[in-house]
Amino acid sequence: MRDEPLDPFANDPTDPTAGLFGGVPGQPLADDERDEVTAELAELDEFQRFLEPTGIRGVVFDCDDCHAAHYVAWELLRSSLHHVLEHGRPRLHEPAYQPDPDHYVSWEYARGYVDGARAAEHD
Repeated sequence: MRDEPLDPFANDPTDPTAGLFGGVPGQPLADDERDEVTAELAELDEFQRFLEPTGIRGVVFDCDDCHAAHYVAWELLRSSLHHVLEHGRPRLHEPAYQPDPDHYVSWEYARGYVDGARAAEHD
C-alpha cells in the first residue's frame, strides 16, 4: 500500500506533465541527502505527535519558486518526503485552498515547540 495517490498518468505517453522536468527523471539522492530527508521524516513524526493535539494541522513553508506560503498537512508532507526519497525530486505542488494560518506553524517553530515539550517532560 502506498501513502500517496496513484499517478493518473503513470505510463501514459500523453502525460501533460511529462515536459515539466525536461523529461529527465529525478536522480537518486546522495547518501547525505537521503539521511537528511530521513531525519526530516523523523522530526515530522515528532512535530505531529506534539502539535496535532493542540490543533496544529501541519507546517507552513515560504516557497521560493512561486513566492507564496504553502500550508501542508502532516500526511501530505510525509507523503511528499517519501516521494523525494523514492524519485529524487519533489513533486509538483500548489497552495492549499483557503487554509487557516492559525492551524499551521513553521518548521523552526515546530522544532522549538518539540524541544520545549521534551524539556518539560524531563522536569
